[in-house]
Amino acid sequence: MNTAVPIFVLVILMTLGITWWASRKAKSRSDYYAAGGNITGLQNGLAIAGDFLSATTFLGMTGMFFATGVDPTAIYYLCPLVGMSLMMLLVAGPLRRAGKFTLGDVMASRSGSPSLRVFAGVSTITVSIIYLVGQLVGAGTLISLLFGLNYAVSVILVSLLMVVYVAGGGMLAATWVQIIKALMLICIVGLIGILCVVKAGSIAGVYALAAQAHPLGAGGLFVPGAGKTDMFSAVSLAFGTSVGLMGLPHLLIRFFTVKDVKTAKRSAVAATTIIGCVFVVMFGIVGPSAVAFLRGDPAFVGKTGMVAGGPNMVAIQLAKALGGPLLMGITSAVAFATILAVVSGLVMATASAASHDLYSVLKKGPKTEGRELTVFRLAAVGAGVVAILLAFAFQQQNVAFMTALAMGVAVSANVPVVLLTLYWRGLTVAGALTGGLFGLVTSVGLIIIGPAVWVKVLHHAAPIFPSDYPGLLVMPVAFLVTIAVSMATRSSAQGAVAQAAE
Repeated sequence: MNTAVPIFVLVILMTLGITWWASRKAKSRSDYYAAGGNITGLQNGLAIAGDFLSATTFLGMTGMFFATGVDPTAIYYLCPLVGMSLMMLLVAGPLRRAGKFTLGDVMASRSGSPSLRVFAGVSTITVSIIYLVGQLVGAGTLISLLFGLNYAVSVILVSLLMVVYVAGGGMLAATWVQIIKALMLICIVGLIGILCVVKAGSIAGVYALAAQAHPLGAGGLFVPGAGKTDMFSAVSLAFGTSVGLMGLPHLLIRFFTVKDVKTAKRSAVAATTIIGCVFVVMFGIVGPSAVAFLRGDPAFVGKTGMVAGGPNMVAIQLAKALGGPLLMGITSAVAFATILAVVSGLVMATASAASHDLYSVLKKGPKTEGRELTVFRLAAVGAGVVAILLAFAFQQQNVAFMTALAMGVAVSANVPVVLLTLYWRGLTVAGALTGGLFGLVTSVGLIIIGPAVWVKVLHHAAPIFPSDYPGLLVMPVAFLVTIAVSMATRSSAQGAVAQAAE
């Protein structure tokens, strides 16, 4: 019997139990959208870490290090820590003061503009769906490898579970699934890190074995630039994966689950510390160990150099090399729990944006809290369907890369509007809408005509836009557009957002 099966079943039963418990407690909009605002700072810090430490961290980045070494993997590990620090310093407190449930609450906090709320809803859904697709790709590949199921069946099963979590228990269920998953991930990463060092004899031994095993050698494996990432893409990727965190809706709405600004800041500190510790072990030990112990071993790597199961399964195969089928089963279950927790947070952000930001504005006539929660549940189902279809199209993409795409859109569309809403009283509705829409449409458009979609998905011979990471180009222009239009329309009493309620 596959040792992963009972562990997977246990994880699923545990998360369904949490959902059942949460569904009995969640009655109001506040319960569904923000867990009633009763989450403590440490709990929310763990939940934020659980939301962020996704399939990207555990599966995608390990696979990326296995293939190319430090370049560009270091960007994926180091820049998000900068982003978490920026979020802690610039966003956590002011965001908690400005919003209640969604990003739309923040953007419309000073003007009450329905148009800004609609933009926030559309942007939230776009970013969350792109991020969600990467998680489903990782989940489908993982379950296909372990159980021999068809990739499509695997993706559909995971999607059904994530819809049940969100529609049934809302933010309270998502929070506790994320907390438990974060604790599980911390333990398994620590265990794998220790086993890697023990097997190699020392950390230096890990690096020596990795340098011998990889075709790039020590000079290519551990030196930035060896992966031949062009300068614009490297800088734009670094920019998106750091500054872009401040525009990720599924992370930002977590600050609405605590009672006050002080607790929001405390949770940001806790999350940054937890994520940093996990990243140190993953980047400093697990990645190099995957190269050291899997490269050249025909039991794990084929003649083409590809690990069994594809690039997203390197961490799972490393666990098997260290502890056999038992550790592989446990690690797979933790990876599965990781994906379930993250996708529940992403569907949570999507569904709340659809019901609280879009439905509340676009629905004519009387609106009740009960109807809004019905839309919330239907939106969760819709998000699952759309993500399934896109996961089929992007099956061969590295999940870390898919996350970077989502951050590229977030940094272009959301960050300028969020920061200027929180810090510049001269912002107007027209400026926010123009700049936000420019960032959203342009970043998505450039991604579509870039290499990842135009060539790899649509099968054109060459991309129109040469890079997959447009944030460095689009975000500064979106900032300038927002400021310029705001200055031009500031005198309009109807368009001004700058008039704060005092």
